Amino acid sequence: MKPIIHPEYRPVVFRDASAGFSFLTRSTRSSAQTVTWEDGHDYPVIDVEVSSASHPFYTGRATVLDTAGRVEKFRRRYGRADTSAAGADGAADPAAAAQAGGAR
Repeated sequence: MKPIIHPEYRPVVFRDASAGFSFLTRSTRSSAQTVTWEDGHDYPVIDVEVSSASHPFYTGRATVLDTAGRVEKFRRRYGRADTSAAGADGAADPAAAAQAGGAR
C-alpha cells in the first residue's frame, strides 16, 4: 500500500474489559496505551464495550423478543379507542388491512 494515502496497518490488541477478554488482530486504529501481549511484544490496546465474549447473541444469553405482544401493548396504550372505526376517507385501519392481506 502507498504510505502517503493509506493509514498504517499494524497489530493491535482489542480488549473487552467487561468480559476480561482480549484479542490480537491487525487494524489501522491507533492508541497511546500499550499492553504486553502473550508473545512478549508491546502492542497498542483499544478498549471496546462489546465483543464476542460479552455480546448476548454470541454468548447464548439472547432473549427472543415477543414482538406481537409488544405491538399489542403499544396499541392498547396509544391506539385509538375503537380501532375498527373508519378514518376520514372511509378506509379501515391501514395496519389491520395490511395484516389481512389488503382485503376489505
